[in-house]
Amino acid sequence: MKWNQRQNERRQGLYSGKKWMVVSLAGLLFVAPVVGSGIPLNGYSISSVASAAASTVTKISEEPVTAGANLIKYKFTTTRSGKKATALADVVRVDLKNPNVKLDVMNGKNGQFTTKQSTGGMAKETGAVVAVNGDYFNTAADGAPIGGQVTNGQLLSTPSDIKGMYAFAVTTGGKPMIDEFSFEGAVTAEDGASFPLAGINKTSYNPESSGQTYSHVDAMYIYTSAWKSTERPKNSSTSPVEVMVENDVITQISDVGGFVGMSAPQNGYILRTHGKAADFVKSHLAVGQKLQTSYKLNSKTMGPSVNPADLQMMIGGHTILVNNGKATSYSRSVSSIGGYRARTALGYSKDERYAYIVAVEKNDNSSGMSLSELQSFMIDTGVWKGMNLDGGGSTTMVSRPLGDTDAVLTFNTEYGTEQRSVVNAVGVYSEAPKGELKGLKISGSSAILIGQQATFKLKGYDSYYNPVDVSSLTPTWKSSNGNIKVSGQTVTGVSPGTAKITAVSGQASATMEVKVLGADDLSALTVGSATAPLKAGSTVSVPVTATTKDGQKIDVPDSALKWEFIGFKGSVQNGKLTVNSVDPDAKVGYAIARYNGFSTTVVLSAAGEDVWENFENVSYPVKFTSNNPQVTGTASITQGSGDHANSKVLQLTYDMTAGTGKMYAYAELNGSEGKTISAPATSMSIDVLGDHSLNWARAELIDSKGNTIYLDLAKAIDWDGWKTLQIDLSDKGIAFPAKLKRLYVVNVEEGQDERAKTGTVAFDNIKLTMPSLSSEAGLPTGKVVMSVGQKSFTADDKKKTMDTAPVVKGSSTYIPIKYVLDTFGGRASWDAANQRITVVRGGKVMDLKVGSKDFILNGKRKGADVSPFISQNRTLVPLRLVSEQLGLNVKWEQNTKTITIES
Repeated sequence: MKWNQRQNERRQGLYSGKKWMVVSLAGLLFVAPVVGSGIPLNGYSISSVASAAASTVTKISEEPVTAGANLIKYKFTTTRSGKKATALADVVRVDLKNPNVKLDVMNGKNGQFTTKQSTGGMAKETGAVVAVNGDYFNTAADGAPIGGQVTNGQLLSTPSDIKGMYAFAVTTGGKPMIDEFSFEGAVTAEDGASFPLAGINKTSYNPESSGQTYSHVDAMYIYTSAWKSTERPKNSSTSPVEVMVENDVITQISDVGGFVGMSAPQNGYILRTHGKAADFVKSHLAVGQKLQTSYKLNSKTMGPSVNPADLQMMIGGHTILVNNGKATSYSRSVSSIGGYRARTALGYSKDERYAYIVAVEKNDNSSGMSLSELQSFMIDTGVWKGMNLDGGGSTTMVSRPLGDTDAVLTFNTEYGTEQRSVVNAVGVYSEAPKGELKGLKISGSSAILIGQQATFKLKGYDSYYNPVDVSSLTPTWKSSNGNIKVSGQTVTGVSPGTAKITAVSGQASATMEVKVLGADDLSALTVGSATAPLKAGSTVSVPVTATTKDGQKIDVPDSALKWEFIGFKGSVQNGKLTVNSVDPDAKVGYAIARYNGFSTTVVLSAAGEDVWENFENVSYPVKFTSNNPQVTGTASITQGSGDHANSKVLQLTYDMTAGTGKMYAYAELNGSEGKTISAPATSMSIDVLGDHSLNWARAELIDSKGNTIYLDLAKAIDWDGWKTLQIDLSDKGIAFPAKLKRLYVVNVEEGQDERAKTGTVAFDNIKLTMPSLSSEAGLPTGKVVMSVGQKSFTADDKKKTMDTAPVVKGSSTYIPIKYVLDTFGGRASWDAANQRITVVRGGKVMDLKVGSKDFILNGKRKGADVSPFISQNRTLVPLRLVSEQLGLNVKWEQNTKTITIES
């Protein structure tokens, strides 16, 4: 359905309990009692803004989304605690004087409150070309905004009586406003008696300045057809008398309790009254009588009142951030929206021509911003007056790429591609007529792998930058160089580097730059099966996925991989590794896959993957514990559900609603002892039943040195049902044997209002990859003593000689690694063409390159302070880096320049 049709339907709306509930919005996080508790929701003081550190703002790109609206991408650079930090931000600048574009507000599903929906879902439903999440809302209540809302000129929600909450509005004449508003209204009966209106389409809350303790006590509210729920509102702890009004005429008056199961009519509204307001209904209203309403919005800072009919749109927010082109004091406590987070904000320019929709990214590519940094950024990008919208995990922006028909996620949210369901959003809409073809654009991935095939499409846009159908065109495609091979619309990566692909149709053409990724562009290479049995005839699936430095994950084609086998003879075809034969006396084998030199490894051993715990026959105690006495829950072995219905699982339930601060819910294994992991493990898999709480799932280990190791199972539990998680242990520095003490859920204080405080998760099938059961367990142990500058050394008290002596360079010691491996097991190989040394020991495969501080450990790029170098035709490697990564202990004696290595 088109936007205008949807709005016409919306126009027909207004004019033609539980004992405790959690009230949660950024800046407010508390347990608010309902009627009778005597605790009001107020007393928050204004905080002064902290000055941001010196920062720079760099524009990365700018592209029109539609006529009058451009998407501009920025990089923000600053210093935090003496270290450089960068964040990315996306700004949509809207020309309020351009008749071909407009700003508006959308909400829920089918334009109704109490029906939360993702920002992208609302944009798709209404046809927005840009959308960003909007107002704060009570996550435990109905699903309606805290602030006021005007959509397409219709007042759908009135501002709540909460101090310091600003709103952004645009008048029907295109003038932007940012102010703190209050609502004033009344109903007038036929006999001339009137009673004040408290608001329209509001959830229950605690007013802060009106003198009322509870929003719906003795109060009168209007609920329109924009309010979908048949409760008005839920958990208000009042017994209302309700009045049905259709076409300004009273058609029904309810008994005490209201119209149960009924919603407001399209041509009217329901008047909800309680206490004194209900007494007014009994004394002055009757079925068949006319009822008049009048109301206005009052400015708290600028003075004049505003007729809602004069507004095109309005959306509520939180604190003001920028005023008169300068950072201003916060209008409300911001203690619960601190930290470096994703952020959303709105503002306008000094000449009132441009509105700015601001979204700050917090993801793998961006560190987020503090509020003071956001103030600085907004000022630098042209904001004269601006305010904060709901940020954190809610921060979502979707935008329509030039030539496309639908808006897509502009950047990853704090939860990846997960979009939280919210109550409303700000949308940008094209009002332009159909224009002539203005230009062509190539659509497709800007980065591909060697051997990867990608399909590109030609898209068109008109003079208003709206999409044009160009399916009838038959373009010719070509590449600027040999990095990419072109065949029709399909391109194939050939070698690392950048090429321009061009599509030509008649006199029109379009060009796009495509990068073929090389090893230097990757952060990790992951193989589908990290372990396999070392047995002739065995097969295992080994799909390989590349992770780029900017976080993209791309499947690597077989043709782009080169495989090397150690300890066995094998082959890889169609993504499957087959062991043809095992070398004599081999206890461990390695299948090393390299993409442009970047390696990942399958470790093959007799042990393979061991089911460490499946909870079928648990003989140790399992107990629920927490860091907070207000957090309650259970931990028990119980029958599973879903596809684990036929097995036992460890179930953890938790209730954190009474707690504050950082809260943990632990499932503790075997009291304070934990369960032993006897041999070195390189990876762990675990099945987790998610509850979509967005809480953090972790595990806690204690190693043989007494160190506590925390394992992230999932930074956000953003799924329902069972999911298998893979955790790499190879780079955690765990000294085995170790003990798994706890599996648990964390609700951190930052952004706590965005996550569920109650839930149930479960764990099953903990599997550990222990190649050491047949490799490291059989590796030699002993002691090697070397001295700087001396070629002689001792291995288990036996004198030996090496051809190159250890040296000290800078503050690091370097050795020829071969002699360490000869003593402690393992092997090293040298690739002269690529200046690379590969070190293999137990479950570890390590690639080091001469002159590079980066090294690859089991498929992950790591950084070091030093790099290998060549001396007298022998490659010397950093002793401590390599030895400790391979599980060896190194001691240094300064006086004698002696190195002792032990295992």
